[in-house]
Amino acid sequence: MRTRTIAVIAGAALAVGALGPGSAVAQTGQQPPKGARAVVQVGPNPTTERGQEITITGHCGGGRKLVRVIGGMTTRPTLENIRIVSDDPKGFTAKATLSRTVGNGVGPVFVDCGGEVGVTLLVTHV
Repeated sequence: MRTRTIAVIAGAALAVGALGPGSAVAQTGQQPPKGARAVVQVGPNPTTERGQEITITGHCGGGRKLVRVIGGMTTRPTLENIRIVSDDPKGFTAKATLSRTVGNGVGPVFVDCGGEVGVTLLVTHV
């Protein structure tokens, strides 16, 4: 189960460039591929303080409910203390804090909605 989730999330990460605002999919109004239809936003973005609380919002794009939020893809996660406030597939909310070890850069924030995943980029200026 974990390997499958990671594979789906990694596929969604690769699709970020292909599905961005200037992509052919966005320009033609087509939907993203099945399995990558969840939409996620992070605020504030960019973040400016280690330990800062951020809010993760979005919708599941046809998925069942918000199951998991993952911050980063390394052994040192970008987000800590991740808490799902509302798992509503039509409008979910989660809270997390920016890791005390994070530096300046850009990293992915993934959501798993039980059948649909989404990814956005979090910019850090600490």
